[in-house]
Amino acid sequence: MQNPSQNSKPQRSNDETPISLRTVSIWLIFALFLLLMFNLLRNGRDAVEDMQYNPHFVQLVETGKIRECEIVTETSGAQYIQGKMIALDQKTNRPRKFRVDIVVTDGLPAWLMKNGVPFSFSRPKLDFWQLVQGALPFLLVMGLLYFLFMRQMRSVGSGALSFGKSRARLLTRDRNKITFQEVAGINEAKEEVEEIVEFLKDPKKFQSLGGQMPKGVLLMGPPGTGKTLLAKAIAGEADVPFFSISGSDFVEMFVGVGASRVRDMFEQGKKNAPCIIFIDEIDAVGRSRFSGIGGGHDEREQTLNALLVEMDGFESREGVIIIAATNRPDVLDPALLRPGRFDRQIVIDLPVLEGREAILKIHAKKFTLVPGADLKRLARGTSGFSGADLANLLNEAALLASRQGKKGVDSSDLEEARDKVRWGRERRSRVLDEEEKKLTAYHESGHALVLQMVEKREPLHKITIIPRGTAYLGATMQLPEKDRYTESLIKLKGTLTGLMGGRVAEELIFGDITTGAGNDLKQATHLARLMVCNWGMSSELGPQTFGAQEELLFLGREVARNQDFSEDTSRRIDAEVNRLLRECYRQANEILRQNRDKLDLIAGLLIEKETLDGRDVEEIVKHGRLLSEEERAKLEPKNEDSTGSIPSADAVKRRSDTTGADQARAAD
Repeated sequence: MQNPSQNSKPQRSNDETPISLRTVSIWLIFALFLLLMFNLLRNGRDAVEDMQYNPHFVQLVETGKIRECEIVTETSGAQYIQGKMIALDQKTNRPRKFRVDIVVTDGLPAWLMKNGVPFSFSRPKLDFWQLVQGALPFLLVMGLLYFLFMRQMRSVGSGALSFGKSRARLLTRDRNKITFQEVAGINEAKEEVEEIVEFLKDPKKFQSLGGQMPKGVLLMGPPGTGKTLLAKAIAGEADVPFFSISGSDFVEMFVGVGASRVRDMFEQGKKNAPCIIFIDEIDAVGRSRFSGIGGGHDEREQTLNALLVEMDGFESREGVIIIAATNRPDVLDPALLRPGRFDRQIVIDLPVLEGREAILKIHAKKFTLVPGADLKRLARGTSGFSGADLANLLNEAALLASRQGKKGVDSSDLEEARDKVRWGRERRSRVLDEEEKKLTAYHESGHALVLQMVEKREPLHKITIIPRGTAYLGATMQLPEKDRYTESLIKLKGTLTGLMGGRVAEELIFGDITTGAGNDLKQATHLARLMVCNWGMSSELGPQTFGAQEELLFLGREVARNQDFSEDTSRRIDAEVNRLLRECYRQANEILRQNRDKLDLIAGLLIEKETLDGRDVEEIVKHGRLLSEEERAKLEPKNEDSTGSIPSADAVKRRSDTTGADQARAAD
């Protein structure tokens, strides 16, 4: 049986907090500072008066005003006389002290004895306080520099010796709880990486047919699509060590540091093989050498060379799988992308309709949704949203519901959050006068009516004259029934006609035009030029493209456009674009003139209610009025599949650039 006292000793030692060297040093410096202040105060009580030997000291000696003195010779050779006078100090009521710098001669003692002044000879001893007083400023400065230097080094690494060490962090399954079940909308990419995890768990299954483990996997796609999330899921599923590092961690101002960190990272991987190393934003270190994009960079190129050699060089590492993520694969070095280094290149694109619904369901588990919340309808209205956008949308909906004191998030909160994320928040503080309100109502009614009546239309979602964001006084919104990858000529002409509806309504009702259609005309011109130059939809110019354009692959920004056609062809292109726009303008004018009564009815309701549902516009077009709830109930079974909506005229304002880019990729 153990002694209880023996068990208590380790317990006390565990409870004690160890005192660090830094704490001891701070308290020691503080104590020395207090001692210095005490010494200065002690020595400063009695003032010492410096005087000249001749005539002051000589007069005092010869007149008998010196009580006693001491002839001092220091170790440095300096000589002086110090002592006390007979006269008293008025402040301290003590004899006044003096000091005289002299050169001691043989006649000095005889002269002092002749005048009756007691004196003695002495050599000063080593004064501890003087030593501390001289050394303390130096110690304080050195201590301050030491702590500042050590703090800076800890922010860079764990010391000067770790400056070239890898910053890769080892993730464990206990800390990382994300699994493949929490990844949705990228099924093909998930299957690719699931195969790698299975290979690590059961390599014989694949090696029996001669298969080898991939050395590298490159995840590429637009921002927010789940590349890093997929890597976290791999870390949560794999039974092997998982190291994570950012591409920017390799780039330093000192040449050779990045290459050293690459080598150290692979050394760590070799010691823990088989393992997975994830490099996020690899374009920070893997840019093409001498490509002219971003300029030259010796440190980055040396780091890239080290990475190339470690991945598949003369002494390549076995059992180390590299998974990298980027949204700029177009700038990566070709040597980095070849098989043997990155055997697999997985494109993670924006999720489709089913993927968006699955992503919403996963994120919705964190929020309290009412039973009637329709995530499928929300997924239909979020075409072009990434996984990060959808997560942000649900969070905005939860904040909106909380602000209104609701117990759960309902469909209205989801719709408002979607509109806020895509078009901006409602700005009810921007008050429109009656004239501007009427103008905006007719403008949006023109969009809605034309879009409802063109061929191959998409169903409307809602119309509003409540300002949103910074650019819109009103909006006509549509929701896609499904994701579309191609668009027909008739459909695109209908979109152009809908974009012209606002300007035509202004001219028809008010006999004047305003700047409100500026963005409509900009988007219509852009779409018409895409139809002529990119998609060969001009009967005059034929099936031909004009002008090679360079875009950032997953960022959707045009870098440059090369004009590879003559000036005469350029004039013909401009003429064809103008013809398309004028043709659609005339069609919109004809639709609104023939349905003037419906335009007035929609605009009047819009002025009254500020927001109309797409179903209201559909009823006005079909029946010339709004139906009652009983009439709608009778028609509900017939139209239960036609409650969809898609982006409208002003929605097209927001979508057209993305739509054009998507259609261009689909056509290519």
